[in-house]
Amino acid sequence: MTAPEHVPVLLRRIVELFTPVFAERDGVLVDATVGLGGHSDALLDAFPRLRLVALDRDPAALEKSEERLARHGDRVDFVHTVYDGLPEALEGLGIAKADGILFDLGVSSMQLDRAERGFAYSKDSPLDMRMDPTTGFTAADVLNTYAPGELIRILRDYGEERFAQRIVKAVVKAREQEPFTTSGRLVELLYDAVPAATRRTGGHPAKRTFQALRIEVNGELEVLRRAMPAALGALPVGGRIVVESYQSLEDRLVKQALAELAKSRTPEGLPVELPGHGPELKLLTRGAEKAGEEEIERNPRAASVRLRAAERIGEPR
Repeated sequence: MTAPEHVPVLLRRIVELFTPVFAERDGVLVDATVGLGGHSDALLDAFPRLRLVALDRDPAALEKSEERLARHGDRVDFVHTVYDGLPEALEGLGIAKADGILFDLGVSSMQLDRAERGFAYSKDSPLDMRMDPTTGFTAADVLNTYAPGELIRILRDYGEERFAQRIVKAVVKAREQEPFTTSGRLVELLYDAVPAATRRTGGHPAKRTFQALRIEVNGELEVLRRAMPAALGALPVGGRIVVESYQSLEDRLVKQALAELAKSRTPEGLPVELPGHGPELKLLTRGAEKAGEEEIERNPRAASVRLRAAERIGEPR
């Protein structure tokens, strides 16, 4: 069922989490990051009465998912938008609430596998990294034009890179000689800038810098900060949200957004819950769930996944 280049992560668990919502009734599910449509395809098969709203900022991904999901006919609506545009997408389709919402965050298989997109440090390619290549600035623009202090902040905040200052010093010196255009030149610089001892034990020396640039180019954390409350506000009582994150910064934002609404606002010490002060959400996972060894062996990209899920149990405050 799945294309060779795209293996949906934690697919069985996601179907299981949405089963109480969609098994025996009509409902709307938003796949806010449809990508190549692997999760959506399985969910449409599992729940014959499901209507799906598929969002993606990447026009190429939407085109591929439309091909893949065509067999489901008019059960699917496609919207080209960033996932913080979820409320507007629903409004445009005349949908008041979404009974389920799925986020599969981060870079998609297609974006990683296509060298011309510039996401993968294993292939020499143009330094682009835009999830929507029709708009916005590129990773090359960031490297070539940002002030040194801003570059250091990005590498530290978004890449959690210990050697940010050292890397940026090398970048500034190199860009004075010639602007950056390709990933190969940047990877070579990072090999020289990151100490050998760290290269031996800390994974690929380009991993953190490439993550930081990608997050900056696509505004991923800012979008997620807006998208979580927007998505939670679109859930009716009984609706569920499932989020797959692939790095700690995203997972922390998701955890905080869910935990905040899972708390009671009734003052401590009162024997009963005050009306309208109870929790809005019930957490469906104990912490963040991870992929098992067998799945990681089949699909190495599942190694870093962190899944969190919640159900709305109270009206929005």
